[in-house]
Amino acid sequence: MTLFFQNITDAHVEQPKDLSGIGIDEKLGQVIPLHLTFYDENGNPVSLKQLIHRPTILVPVFYSCPNVCSFLLFNLTEVINKMHSEAGKEYQVLTFSFDETEKPPLALEKKRMVLKMIEKSFPEDAWRFLTGDEEGIHKLTDAIGFHFKRQGQDFLHPVSLVILSPNGKITRYLYGTEFLPFELKMALLEASEGKVGPTLSKVLRFCFSYDPQGRKYVFNTLKVTGIVTLLFALSFILFLVLKGKKKPIK
Repeated sequence: MTLFFQNITDAHVEQPKDLSGIGIDEKLGQVIPLHLTFYDENGNPVSLKQLIHRPTILVPVFYSCPNVCSFLLFNLTEVINKMHSEAGKEYQVLTFSFDETEKPPLALEKKRMVLKMIEKSFPEDAWRFLTGDEEGIHKLTDAIGFHFKRQGQDFLHPVSLVILSPNGKITRYLYGTEFLPFELKMALLEASEGKVGPTLSKVLRFCFSYDPQGRKYVFNTLKVTGIVTLLFALSFILFLVLKGKKKPIK
């Protein structure tokens, strides 16, 4: 389903009349083309396969965007500051520019600016800033269902994080520029594809489920209530069995 937002914006206040073709067609469950090669912020060619080996937050932006892309990156750093997950081990971030004219020096400048906003220990290689050629960019944006248009020096584009599993499978989209640490944490837990995590994480994953209509995580009342009821019933039966085995005292 193509989504039109709040999400659709350009670098100026004025909006064109024709927004057809702008938005996101979700590609949940599909694997992105890992053979694609981009350039990292240091100008080194790297394939997506080399980079993606843990739950990944994929962030499509263009680095010279003065408005919504900067808000997205800033808010992501705010969430990372509050999120109790270890970057570089439990997750990583890949930001890529969909503007083929942008090059590694600009990506490096953007990376330095963004990392300064992170207020805790954060490995530099846990957040990569990529640039690429037009063909590679369009293959990646098509793979994630991210549809945009150039408008002069600016772009009309949707705003979303794309969550990937360690093998590059698309597991979730988080829309807009603002989201809760809890939402991102849950999305990354889903992307881990059943890897063992701390007990709290297992409970969170179990008690909350994703609502595709509201695109939010909701407390799974029926599931939790059912399990509590079952445990109570089993405990009661066990109590009766043990009580019945006790011999009367003469």
